[in-house]
Amino acid sequence: MTRLLIIGPPGSGKGTQAEHLARHFNVPAVSTGDIFRSNVSRETVLGVQAAEYLDGGRFVPDQLTNALVRDRLQDRDLQAGFLLDGYPRTVPQAAELDSILASLGTALDAVLELRAPDAELEQRMHRRAQDQGRSDDTVEVFRHRLELYRTQTHEVVSGYAGRGILVSVDGTGEPGAITALAITAVENFLATSRGT
Repeated sequence: MTRLLIIGPPGSGKGTQAEHLARHFNVPAVSTGDIFRSNVSRETVLGVQAAEYLDGGRFVPDQLTNALVRDRLQDRDLQAGFLLDGYPRTVPQAAELDSILASLGTALDAVLELRAPDAELEQRMHRRAQDQGRSDDTVEVFRHRLELYRTQTHEVVSGYAGRGILVSVDGTGEPGAITALAITAVENFLATSRGT
């Protein structure tokens, strides 16, 4: 059983790395971004509310996000572990995640942080916008999200570092090389923390 969280600025490759890491550790990847987009495209009540925030490059409010994550983490397919991507983004969300996991009798095993310079993040955003045709990937929206990450999510990263469960990895370079580096770093951390 492995419960992981992947965190990093927008454009750091979290989605790509989450897929590879989830496959390697044999756990489902849980992306709040995919949940949001699915609800928006289906025009659910939550999706209509979430779209107002996403279209402006703002984060979906904690109350909506927390409800989605709480429901998802109770699903049977996550009982043996998961890799969470895109949550928590704020200190209150991190506290809510702790509460959710405690109610399920568990906790995070490790938090993987991907680091990359702003210039590379912006180049990746341009490529992603062209490749996927995502309307939410404009320069203005990206820069706003990056600033929100700096002001809000940095505190979350610091909190996990203070708890001794943060594993930081250089997220620059080829995706395959980053994946190998991330897997090694997480495996080494888990082996040490579990005393194996």
